[in-house]
Amino acid sequence: MKCREIIEVLETLAPRRCACDWDNPGLLAGRMEKEVKKILLTVDADDEAVKHAIAAGADMLISHHPLIFKPVRHVSDEDFIGRRLVSMIQADISYFAMHTNFDAAPGCMADVVAEKIGIAEGEPLEEMGEENGVPYGIGKIGRLIKPVNGMELAGQIKEAFGLPFVTVYGRELYETIPVERAATCPGAGGSEIGEALRKGAQVLITGDISHHQGIDAAAQGMMILDAGHYGLEHVFMDYMEEFLNGHFRGLIQVEKMPVEFPAAVI
Repeated sequence: MKCREIIEVLETLAPRRCACDWDNPGLLAGRMEKEVKKILLTVDADDEAVKHAIAAGADMLISHHPLIFKPVRHVSDEDFIGRRLVSMIQADISYFAMHTNFDAAPGCMADVVAEKIGIAEGEPLEEMGEENGVPYGIGKIGRLIKPVNGMELAGQIKEAFGLPFVTVYGRELYETIPVERAATCPGAGGSEIGEALRKGAQVLITGDISHHQGIDAAAQGMMILDAGHYGLEHVFMDYMEEFLNGHFRGLIQVEKMPVEFPAAVI
């Protein structure tokens, strides 16, 4: 199976046109005509993922977050991005990223996370357009299938996503009152606080929330559950493993990086 053929399938799942303008998904290194027998899935194309891909004999590395965001002036082993790119190219590994196109596309990140949280009758938190007649965009907002108080919800999310911890802002808002309307923005969701408030969310489940974002959201009556940037998005690997295995039916071996949270509370 050629890398090009795999990319054609991936583009049907999460078309590049669904990505944000500032993003950089797609084939970022390697050969389109590379023969692919083994794929490694990861959230980040970090040093460990690149080393694992080489050691495991992977022909293709697929990550959620792109290794390259800004223009690269040189590719050498003088910096960490260049070092990883050089290593992959030397090992003849084709490297593909699926970022905000996967976040936004119907049936992908936003829908998977919302279902895992228990959000029903959801709509995009920030609508970006329509794909085959289905609205798509960043995040999801809707009613909770089973309303619970805020701390119970935090506990359920911690368990559902296997999180080491959840940071809660505004815990006093829903200590006894059930949360009925919830929003989620997997990854970094600080920019979606205003949209979540406008659409009546009682809680926003996201990551990378700063101190002031958290306390300001609480002051406006919305609880924040910060699961960390990686915390919700590691579902990318399980989802893509199932998708690739279901589509290629054993023609390609699919392996995942282990779930390892980059942050710890000591």
